[in-house]
Amino acid sequence: MASRIVDKSRRNDRLAAWIIKAGGLFVIVAVIGILFLIAKVSVPLFYSATAERLAEVPAELQTLVAEDSTGTSQSRELGETGSIRVQLISGNQFEVQRQLVEKDVLGNEKKTGQQYRLTDPLPGNISTFWLGRKGQSLYAGTDNGWLVRWDLSGEGEGRLIETVQAFKDHRRITALATILGDYSLAVGDEKGQVTTWMPVSKPGSGEDKHLALIHRLPGLSQPVSRLLASPRDKSLAVFDKQGTIKMVHMTSERLLLELKAGMPVAAAAFADRGRKLVVSSADGKAIAWKLSIPHPEVSFSTLFGKVWYEGYDKPEYVWQSSAATDDFEPKISLMPLVFGTFKATLFAMLFAVPLALLGALYTSQFMAPSLKGRIKPAVEIMAAVPSVVVGFLAGLWLAPLMDEHILALFISFVMVPLMLLVAIFAWRPLAENTAFGRRLKGYEFLGMLPIVFVTLWLSWKLAIPLEAALFGGDLKQWLYGTLGVNYDQRNSIVIAVALGFAVIPIIFTIAEDALSNVPRNLSAASLALGASRWQTAWRVVLPSALPGVFSAIMIGFGRAVGETMIVLMATGNTPIMSWSLFNGLRSLSANIAVEIPEAPLFGTLYRTLFLSAVLLFMLTFIINTAAELLRQRFRKKYGRY
Repeated sequence: MASRIVDKSRRNDRLAAWIIKAGGLFVIVAVIGILFLIAKVSVPLFYSATAERLAEVPAELQTLVAEDSTGTSQSRELGETGSIRVQLISGNQFEVQRQLVEKDVLGNEKKTGQQYRLTDPLPGNISTFWLGRKGQSLYAGTDNGWLVRWDLSGEGEGRLIETVQAFKDHRRITALATILGDYSLAVGDEKGQVTTWMPVSKPGSGEDKHLALIHRLPGLSQPVSRLLASPRDKSLAVFDKQGTIKMVHMTSERLLLELKAGMPVAAAAFADRGRKLVVSSADGKAIAWKLSIPHPEVSFSTLFGKVWYEGYDKPEYVWQSSAATDDFEPKISLMPLVFGTFKATLFAMLFAVPLALLGALYTSQFMAPSLKGRIKPAVEIMAAVPSVVVGFLAGLWLAPLMDEHILALFISFVMVPLMLLVAIFAWRPLAENTAFGRRLKGYEFLGMLPIVFVTLWLSWKLAIPLEAALFGGDLKQWLYGTLGVNYDQRNSIVIAVALGFAVIPIIFTIAEDALSNVPRNLSAASLALGASRWQTAWRVVLPSALPGVFSAIMIGFGRAVGETMIVLMATGNTPIMSWSLFNGLRSLSANIAVEIPEAPLFGTLYRTLFLSAVLLFMLTFIINTAAELLRQRFRKKYGRY
């Protein structure tokens, strides 16, 4: 009978071992499968562009190249407001003809004409020029490397804004074109190089702006003969006289495609919203390509590096996935999101780790068993509070409360620890020398609670006169006026408290279990040798439990990194890179929750969000792996059981 029971137990043990191994293997396979699925969606961001040469050029495409206007004159239709035509005439001058159309409330049209010449002295002979698509700006390039810009937007005659020496080696500027949106100017030269320029503010000049070199794009080995901006995005087609065509993108500075027309290109145009390119020679022969360039604005530099975007005065990390206009330049830098993730996690851990670890140490080593039996389950129940509830309370209750009593909060950060230290030193002789103190041994926690509440009340009372005396009655205005610091209601302090509240139960529970499981003979031996309870807890118990304590911290760290709802609801979701406590942030997980409902299926934003998920996955994996390696090292060094 006994042998049958033993055999059955062994079979059950082997079966359980196989089930556990199979379950663990299934978990590993499932996690790898999830990573594979999200990576599969994001990988096409880095696919190369392709072009298919059409066997026959449709008539409508041939009409497009027939309408290509180059040479000594350029015209622009200005919609219902009229038209403008600029012609280069002898004497290095331009003749401008404008037709204005005005409508009254009854719909009656009144047409007026305007004609004038631009006779400003120039630093060289004009070699090429470009009239902006909106008819508001005129650009000219000279044969000795200068750029000239006129403003044609006013009702009067156009005015010269500036002349800029683009190239100090006096190379000839051979082609100009404005990128989609008419803000950035692409410049091609006789060396085959392509650069883009845009107006930026001069340091200390306020609103005055000057053309500055922003991007250097992949060029040609021959002089640039023509530039053609895509009507779809910030892409640009670059031509030379031999029929070589390169498709490049301004923001990402990528070479997208290289095409061979096999003939000198006399005219070119995009069709089908930039999905087709058609060119023709002087004898009327036309060639067309169907272009497949799904994500031209994506590169490692745009995802993780600083980029000089249109309208900015310097390169920056920016996340801005949408705007109100079609000529918007996507800004998909993931760095503000990675920064926001680490910032939220760091501040939450700075708040949670000291409270959780000291609470676990006190609960396991000093608290009375009867009180511990009530406190520990209560803290563990905190972990069951849904994160959406914590985020809701943090955003709608805690944030306004802190906004109203911010100075009181800062005062309490100083006064509460000081008052507790004073109370502890005052309590120590009572605990050792009186019967009342000995009876309350293990219940000191309850005696500290009134001190905390009284100190909080005193901080609130002191804040009112101090704010009036030191900060003119308004601390937030003083921060902005004196230090230039903006105060957002939903800021990093709110995140630290709210996210810390969610992390504390996890760290506390695991750390307390690790500390409580240290063999009692170790602490008994330490006490028998004359060490105090605090010395025993700090020098003996804590080092022995360090692997478990470290695991608690890293599990809490992983929980904070991946938290979504609290960060989403308790911050302003502003993707900025600032260590200020008074600013908000946007994390990777919160950004996915915010953006994914509005992301077009398989579009650049959609795939970038999946890339964010891959990045978050890898980040968590690396942190957990490093934590496990350190935990094993601590176990070998400090393990006692």
